[in-house]
Amino acid sequence: MEVILLEHIEKLGKMGDKVNVKNGYARNYLLPQQKALRATESNMAYFEAQKAALEAHNKELFDNATKIAESLNGFKAVLIRQAAETGQLYGSVTIRDIAAAIKEAGFDVARRYVYLEKPIKDLGVYQVKLNLHPEVTQTILVNVARSAEEAKKQAKAYNQE
Repeated sequence: MEVILLEHIEKLGKMGDKVNVKNGYARNYLLPQQKALRATESNMAYFEAQKAALEAHNKELFDNATKIAESLNGFKAVLIRQAAETGQLYGSVTIRDIAAAIKEAGFDVARRYVYLEKPIKDLGVYQVKLNLHPEVTQTILVNVARSAEEAKKQAKAYNQE
């Protein structure tokens, strides 16, 4: 299905690009989220008429994401969890846990912005990527430990590496 992108989408295209995507991706994600329009003559005319407003909206989103990224620069979250003697967690640390820790620290970051390839299942210090906007990313440190004292030791050891 050919669609017109209404905003920059990572690995797909920039605003205004006409791209071919699979029907399911367009019907289930791009169109309901209002990230794209079907590439018809009437929608092309609508896009051209609304282009300035869409660019202003995207610039506003980009500026907000940049501000949040700057405020999160150097942010470190400490998560206290129970773990076995080998360092393996009883359970795991997920996106939801990390987003809650960021929110607790006073930053307005939604869960969908946190990117983890897989859940954290061991004690340690991890770099977690936040995709705040398709053009703005920030990396934070997540320290998973049994206690606050252990978290300090892990942070010190991580900084020496």
